[in-house]
Amino acid sequence: MKHSKNAPRADALSVSLSGLDAHIVHIRTTITETPGSFEIIGLSEARQRETRIRVRAALQQLNVELHQHEVSVRVVPEEVARCGMFDVPMALTILAALGQISAAPLKDTVILGELSFGGAIRSVRGVLPSLRGAITHGITRAIVPRANAREAASVPGIQLLVANNLDELARYIREGAPLESAGEPPPFPIVPPAAAPDLGDLRGMHAARRAVEIAAAGGHHLLLMGSPGAGKTTLARRMSGILPPLSLGEAIEVTSVYSVAGLLMPEVGLIGARPFRAPHHTVSGAGLVGGGEPVRPGEVSLAHHGVLFLDELLEFRSSVLETLRQPLAEGRVILARGRTRATFPAQALIVAAINPCPCGFGGDYARRCVCSPERLRAYRARLSDPLFDHFDVQVALPPVDVAALQSRSRNEPSCEVQKRVLVARSAQEERARTGATGRSNAQLSPRELEQVAMPDAAGARLLAEAAERLGLSAAGYSRVLRVARTIADLDGSDGVHARHVAEAVHAVLLPPRGTAATPPA
Repeated sequence: MKHSKNAPRADALSVSLSGLDAHIVHIRTTITETPGSFEIIGLSEARQRETRIRVRAALQQLNVELHQHEVSVRVVPEEVARCGMFDVPMALTILAALGQISAAPLKDTVILGELSFGGAIRSVRGVLPSLRGAITHGITRAIVPRANAREAASVPGIQLLVANNLDELARYIREGAPLESAGEPPPFPIVPPAAAPDLGDLRGMHAARRAVEIAAAGGHHLLLMGSPGAGKTTLARRMSGILPPLSLGEAIEVTSVYSVAGLLMPEVGLIGARPFRAPHHTVSGAGLVGGGEPVRPGEVSLAHHGVLFLDELLEFRSSVLETLRQPLAEGRVILARGRTRATFPAQALIVAAINPCPCGFGGDYARRCVCSPERLRAYRARLSDPLFDHFDVQVALPPVDVAALQSRSRNEPSCEVQKRVLVARSAQEERARTGATGRSNAQLSPRELEQVAMPDAAGARLLAEAAERLGLSAAGYSRVLRVARTIADLDGSDGVHARHVAEAVHAVLLPPRGTAATPPA
């Protein structure tokens, strides 16, 4: 399509997201009087069709007909424009090119929103990361849908206006009719500990409770093995209640992920509780780590800064489990779909639960295991060694102790356990501040382990003996050191001693792979 140099033109700004990375997008519209077409360049064919229908219908509500005009809209840069929703800025540039509004108020203003056929401005995904990204690009003003007002108000440093419909927005630009602001930033939500299930409700399970505490204190992934009904799910659901409260920075990241996924409720400004996600074992690879068109985060990113519970881990398809290797190693997910490359954070604490054998009753005195050794080996082999080694803390849950269930005594509540977890996390943060390490204990590199986790002489002898007797691999040796460092932090100890190593050895080793859980003595 060719246009004369004097053809009316208008520009507007919007934002496109690649994962949580924001890109400024220019909407450039040119109109001629020759009856012709409505062409959109820079979007996929399917989105071109949908956008044309919505924009045309919304403009008809303002008595603006496009069949007498040849409309060309270019969305640039095209390589990132495929991931945004540009109905509202597109409609405004058409009105400006037709001379019905001035284009001047659109300058240096990011405009977000989807149009309904009736001209209403609908909410869009990803407003929080879009506005934060716009600020980094020097944008100082934005117009967002009213339904996104509370989310948008969580972003300081930018002037925010909200609009209900296209007519209201056009009158604001044409006549100066007032638009409401997004309001004051909502208060940071403080989630009371009582909002999560309490560890104090459990009876017995002392070793398992200790394993959960260690995992929470050091950010260690946790593997629970036990027969059906042993309490694996019950334990996992109480992990969130002993983790430290979300910081403001963590809450912004969590809220951004949920916003992009379309799971943020309109009344929510910032999410204040650590997420807990528990996908079914039939989940697809895209459901677990993300995918689709446009790209959306998966369960591992929705659990960012929270807990991802994988119940019946060995029932997940092996190909799906293998997609976890990148987020476990890097704390992020990188998804490439055609020309689109999206990155989502994925620093979730993973709690996985497995049965000791296919029938579930290995090591259970009351119910006899009927699994052959070959079937048992094949069952445990579903989890590859590289994934298995990511679970620093591994605990076998014994069958339920009826006497403990009948006891009237109450175990230590989550709030008391959380206090120790906070002390341990503070020790790790202090080491990070002094430059000794730059991460949690679960992420310590071999070099950092040498600096902060090497045990004293007695502990070194114990570790060497355990490594030789149990045949520890290099990965298993490092796991023991990481967990021992966390146990020492829980103990308030600067150094790692023999007692910390002894507990760590028991915390990181399940029964040998291919065997059932050993019955408790």
